[in-house]
Amino acid sequence: MKKIGVFTSGGDAPGMNAAIRAVVRTGIYYGVEVVGILRGYHGMIEGESIKMELRSVSNLLKSGGTILKTSRCKEFKTPEGRQKAADYLHSQGIDGLVAIGGNGTLTGLLEFRKHYKGKVIALPGTIDNDLYGTDYTIGYHTAVETALEVIDKIKDTAGSHERVFIVEVMGAHAGFIAMDAGIGGGAEEILIPEINTDLTASIIQIIEGWRKGKTSSIIVVAEGCSEGGAYQILEKAKQLDLTRHLGMSELDIRVVVIGHIQRGGTPVFFDRVLASKLGTYAVEKLIEGCDNAMAGELNHQCALTPIEDTVYKKKPIDPFALKVAKILAI
Repeated sequence: MKKIGVFTSGGDAPGMNAAIRAVVRTGIYYGVEVVGILRGYHGMIEGESIKMELRSVSNLLKSGGTILKTSRCKEFKTPEGRQKAADYLHSQGIDGLVAIGGNGTLTGLLEFRKHYKGKVIALPGTIDNDLYGTDYTIGYHTAVETALEVIDKIKDTAGSHERVFIVEVMGAHAGFIAMDAGIGGGAEEILIPEINTDLTASIIQIIEGWRKGKTSSIIVVAEGCSEGGAYQILEKAKQLDLTRHLGMSELDIRVVVIGHIQRGGTPVFFDRVLASKLGTYAVEKLIEGCDNAMAGELNHQCALTPIEDTVYKKKPIDPFALKVAKILAI
């Protein structure tokens, strides 16, 4: 292994820069040249890359986003686009790749293996924490901390005005952010894609809480909830009009969508350390000859998982977390 490329793709996540730093410095430590590919698969097709030096990655641990930029590339979804990308890597003598991204990035790698002759190790860079083969993904803890900070502030104003707030967090296909931010923020209801939502039961649960003396409530919803996002849930709640049917005055319900601020910001220590460990581990495994795998952390140990498994196997929500959320919401 003489020359490796590193790139970030898909949605950005806090800690991606820390991962880039680890890949570059580990490569140089072992005498391997490292090239940064700009703008993900798009840059690979267009031939956009830069040689990375030790000073290229100075002071990156605390930086959010990705210095290599990222994008979503339609051309890469075609065989012609993937072949063009592979041809560029071959022409540059890049015989190993470290790909940092989420499910879409790894799905692209499965098809890319049909064109690219080098070896590939992926790093789980996504705030969603939805990749099989790692306990946590790079960026997840920072995203939860961001969501939790917003929920804490919303809870203050909810108590002051005696309101119900529906807080929408990211998670189109996974409810990990909603679950942990909801438990950490003391939410009365947590609605996630993994569980079919019974909206009637959820509203009755909120009403029962108010009958027991609560004067404010928080509902945390992942954007991919079966009933829709926060605004869709609000409209459906109004249509059900359960407060009137149950002989209670109408609740004052407001909506907050946290949105893309969950992707940005300074990564918390966990994401910095995880990114550093996995970046180092990925380069070492490439040098050893490993291929077509994702580097993750399982039970506090770095481990490789076949990319096929990370893409096609479903990472489950902890059933005990669901139980905790239900018990503590009374």
